[in-house]
Amino acid sequence: MLQHCKLGPDFPKWLQTQKNLMQLDISNAGISDITPEWFWALSTRLNKMNISYNNLTGIIPDFPLRLTEYPSIYLAANQFEGSIPLFLRRAVSLDLSNNKFSDVTSFVCANDTAERLGQLDISNNYLSGQIPDCWENFKSLAYIDVSNNNFSGQVPTSMGSVLELLVLILRNNSLTGQLPFSMKHCKNLVMLDAGENKLSGIIPSWIGSGLQQLQMLSLRKNHFFGSIPLSLCFLNGIRFLDLSVNLLWGPIPKCFINFTAMTTQERFLTDSHDHSCIVNHTLGMYGYDYDIIALLMWKGVEHIFENDKLLLKGIDLSSNQFSGDIPSELENLVELVSLNLSRNNLTGKIPSEIGRLLSLESLDLSRNHLFGSIPSSLAQIDFLSVLDLSHNNLSGQIPTGTQLQSFNASSYEENQNLCGLPLEKMCPKEGPRQESVVKTQDENDDGFIQAFFASMGLGFFAGFWGIFGTILFNRSWRHACFRSLNNITEKVMSRWQWW
Repeated sequence: MLQHCKLGPDFPKWLQTQKNLMQLDISNAGISDITPEWFWALSTRLNKMNISYNNLTGIIPDFPLRLTEYPSIYLAANQFEGSIPLFLRRAVSLDLSNNKFSDVTSFVCANDTAERLGQLDISNNYLSGQIPDCWENFKSLAYIDVSNNNFSGQVPTSMGSVLELLVLILRNNSLTGQLPFSMKHCKNLVMLDAGENKLSGIIPSWIGSGLQQLQMLSLRKNHFFGSIPLSLCFLNGIRFLDLSVNLLWGPIPKCFINFTAMTTQERFLTDSHDHSCIVNHTLGMYGYDYDIIALLMWKGVEHIFENDKLLLKGIDLSSNQFSGDIPSELENLVELVSLNLSRNNLTGKIPSEIGRLLSLESLDLSRNHLFGSIPSSLAQIDFLSVLDLSHNNLSGQIPTGTQLQSFNASSYEENQNLCGLPLEKMCPKEGPRQESVVKTQDENDDGFIQAFFASMGLGFFAGFWGIFGTILFNRSWRHACFRSLNNITEKVMSRWQWW
């Protein structure tokens, strides 16, 4: 085993003298050369060969070789080109990813049966045209990855004849049409990633009724339309569901509560780093290892997850046309780590007990028509690191005294009636409300005083004019009054003179 040793840049010629090698690993050895023809003859005696992560070039000759040991062969991350040779069909595990292969038809459609090939990874090559429709001769294939090529046309019907299939990755091609009905026979399928294609039609109901072992389903970035079939709720073991960036409409099914794997702490597929499978075939029992790799939208960015890192449990329905309320049933999926319902037409309020999702790390409800206040229970989620509630109609105060104030203001923007930190718009405090009460009391007192003086003025007016008016308009009373005043004046003056 000479992996990571600097053997290059020339291909090590001393290997030609090694007659008893059973395993060879010269991966990531700095070799930048054309692979000599004699090396492929050497591979017939190996049970494992790994020359990946070098800069090996050229076309692998299609020699009439026979691999006697059914080896695991890893040629990934080189510059091999041309057609994939037929003799590699006798491998038990074959990784040809990240090369420049341009033709896979002869490899797939050969007449002989590939009885033991369990893993085939031809992702990230220069493959184009239709995916060959000749998969019925692969009796043991459990893992197929054709992602990141330029395949077009429909998914071949014969893909449904690979009955041992556990993982099928079709991501990032130009596939069109619908998923073939024949795939309902792949009842052992655990992972189906058909994202980033041009697939169309309604989401097949047979996915839920026929593929009940599914743990991961990604149909993101396609042209699927219509409502979510209720049969998807039969996927009790689903851990990650991604239907984002399609043309789906209607309500979010309440029966998502049946996703029981999202309510319990379970690991994805296996606890080991490699997913080990035992393959049944006519020549006995053979085991092989392969890596589960998934490209998922995580916290708004695409991330690659591998094997035991695929522990996350999430739902992504973003960028569709879903309407209606957010089902309160989602509050029961307490092991959810990521929930993205953004860019839809959802209305109503955020479920009041959303804080039950204590494992949630990413929540995106932005660009909907949600209204009402932010539930105070949201503050109970300690692991929340991504939050986006922007572009809704939320109102009231952002719950205080929690990490909700630590998010950027952009997480809450474009909610006109929302206030409180971290927004610049402050909420009305209790003080002004008390001042208004005092002000109201003062206004009442002022009104009483004003009424008191008004009544005094009215009384003075009535008394004054009641007496003075009578004197003014009654002559006899007026003369009597003046005579009386004269008598009083004379008496006062006489007393003053006496003093």
